[in-house]
Amino acid sequence: MRLTKQDCIDMDQRDPLAACRDRFTLPQGEVYLDGNSLGAMPAHLPARMQQAIAGEWGTGLIRSWNDAGWIDLPQRVAAKVAALIGASADEVMVGDSTSVNLFKALSAALRLNPGRKVILTEEGNFPTDLYIAQGVAELFGAEIRYVPSDASAVADALDDSVAVLMLTHVNYRSGRVYDMAGITRQAQAAGALCIWDLAHSAGALHVELDACNADFAVGCGYKYLNGGPGAPAFVYVARRHQEHVRQPLSGWHGHAQPFAFVKDYQPAPGINRMQCGTPPLLSMLALDSALDVFDGVDMAQLRTKSQDLCDLFIRLVDERLGEYGFGIGSPRDRELRGSQVALTHPEGYAIVQALIARGITGDFRMPDILRFGFAPLYVRHIDVYHTVDVLAQIMASGEWNQEKFLTRKAVT
Repeated sequence: MRLTKQDCIDMDQRDPLAACRDRFTLPQGEVYLDGNSLGAMPAHLPARMQQAIAGEWGTGLIRSWNDAGWIDLPQRVAAKVAALIGASADEVMVGDSTSVNLFKALSAALRLNPGRKVILTEEGNFPTDLYIAQGVAELFGAEIRYVPSDASAVADALDDSVAVLMLTHVNYRSGRVYDMAGITRQAQAAGALCIWDLAHSAGALHVELDACNADFAVGCGYKYLNGGPGAPAFVYVARRHQEHVRQPLSGWHGHAQPFAFVKDYQPAPGINRMQCGTPPLLSMLALDSALDVFDGVDMAQLRTKSQDLCDLFIRLVDERLGEYGFGIGSPRDRELRGSQVALTHPEGYAIVQALIARGITGDFRMPDILRFGFAPLYVRHIDVYHTVDVLAQIMASGEWNQEKFLTRKAVT
């Protein structure tokens, strides 16, 4: 029996996380399915930023490094992130971008595994991860080995030449999830260290870094963590590695005594050595405040809702869009899928633009992927129903086939 609009309304009424939507500011009437690229703004964030700008900066000036606790902000934010990714507070540091943190982690991992020169990764990894790996390989005289985006191919490529395995937990195109615990065990059994990119996991999946015995991880603050455009990223280093880690960006905030102003670098103890220069305070304060939307949220419950939303979307696509040439580019098995669903269509870009014009925001990824992210804290079941309903209208009418939708913009 086909699902109805009322069925989806009933699902929302039973949703234990329904009240979390009120923690966000969303444009009236818009369905926002791009939280996997940029999270929605928490409703309380403007007031917090006004306080930071007018009070802590405007009035407190430089005194706020002490009086407002700016100096310890990276550690406080890291503790909030750690709670969402199954880590201890002293294993996470917040600051810099995902790319910069990946550079630090890759460099540190290669130094921890001397005698091995191969960075193993998948061909379909997010491009910035591949670009950073290429730069690190050039600096360290290492080699990058690419394998297909498949767990068995990864396992088959692990040998005694591999120093580091670098994977993204949730593939940015397909949404396929790797078995973090299983692959980490395989890599470590082969003598390699693992680096996991959690950009599409943190804040949407139930991640357990410590339970998986992970070595390193990185992730961003502006997708499911809702920290705002360009929000600081995070880096995780397992406690067992920290005193042996030397990362190459040896800035003063990673020094053991940054305000001693001595000539020679001495790394700070523990995770603090992963810091570099002065943190971006305003964006760090925004992320700190944004993370409060997770207060009282059970991450296992959050994960269940994300799976339910994706399952609903796939079912409705099957029921209502079968005649229009869409493919499902994500795993149908909910255990193998993150919090996003990829549709495939030769005219995917124009169709996404037509959806956006109708107040439904997804995005497009080459070559033919319409990508929809389901942030469980604010996306409703009725939003999913409305999206597929409008997609059906756009396809039936040919509305997408207009010059204004076919013309590519800089950001897709």
